[in-house]
Amino acid sequence: MLVIRETFTAKPGQASKLAKLFLKVFGEDKTARVMTDLVGDYNTVVIERQVKNLEEYEKQMEEYSSGKMDPDIAKEMAHYTEMYMKGRREIFKIVE
Repeated sequence: MLVIRETFTAKPGQASKLAKLFLKVFGEDKTARVMTDLVGDYNTVVIERQVKNLEEYEKQMEEYSSGKMDPDIAKEMAHYTEMYMKGRREIFKIVE
């Protein structure tokens, strides 16, 4: 099992908008959660989700990039890169 954590530093005034947008995208996924900073760097938005393996993650990324998402959400997501300054992705293996 893997945990995928994507961390964004939103532009000032954009963190809650970005978090709400990600919540629309990942809201149905029971293994995903969207978080914002409470303590730490300001304007931080984190998406954290679990996948079984890298193949599952790659499949999800393919579906996202091939346009298999709700057209209304895809339209909103088209401009999400304008809401943040930088981001990073981390992939962790859960030790069992």
